[in-house]
Amino acid sequence: MTTVLKLGGSLVTEKDRRETVDEAALGAAIDAIAEAEVGAKTAVGTGDDDDLVLVHGGGSFGHYHAEKYGVSADAGTRDAAAATAIHAAMKRLNDAVVDGLHDRGVPALPVHPFSAGVRGADGGLTFPLEPVETMLGEGFVPVLHGDCVTQVEKGVTILSGDELVVRLADGLTADRVGLCSTVSGVLDGEGEVIPEIRAFADAADALGGSDATDVTGGMAAKVRALLELDAPSYVFGPEGLEAFLAGGSPGTRVERNAR
Repeated sequence: MTTVLKLGGSLVTEKDRRETVDEAALGAAIDAIAEAEVGAKTAVGTGDDDDLVLVHGGGSFGHYHAEKYGVSADAGTRDAAAATAIHAAMKRLNDAVVDGLHDRGVPALPVHPFSAGVRGADGGLTFPLEPVETMLGEGFVPVLHGDCVTQVEKGVTILSGDELVVRLADGLTADRVGLCSTVSGVLDGEGEVIPEIRAFADAADALGGSDATDVTGGMAAKVRALLELDAPSYVFGPEGLEAFLAGGSPGTRVERNAR
């Protein structure tokens, strides 16, 4: 079974403090991952066929520099120093995540999208998955992150962790997808978790309607993307991470073919 899990940047960093890791939150997430990965694989006859791919967001690392230089998924730059600053910040955060996983015995390996991904002029992403597949085949846990990518006619633009999740889930034919952030799931107008979303209309009122974009904080875009996947996806908070890794269904389940 292949699982793709994203740890949101708002979860693993202190977003109001430039390039500051939220040590407690990241540590708790790593503890849950280590318990699931190391614990399962040391149990006789279990865990051998379970693959985990991790993605983390930028939080106060990449987002600070992207905003400083005016770079986004749509707005590019041809300033090599600006692109390097964004990428270097994300590498520093990735180092913190990978080092923390190593400390808990998880065989994590970094994967830096800037060196592999590219966008066409239409914004379409090409991102080869052979390195990730080989890492999984050799028993490693690939750890990817939001990053820069070169784009035809725009120089360098931003590749979000959410877009990476979709590419990985599709390309690896993932069985389950999880988005763990600081919120407990997709919330309705009363602030309650919506248990299941099978179509965007199920949550349109809470997400701002069918024309909602990232001005809502990104949740509308996340839900739309997850509804395009074949695998069931879950949006949940840190309290649901252990349950998700154990095969449970925390937070909001997003699946267009859900029964």
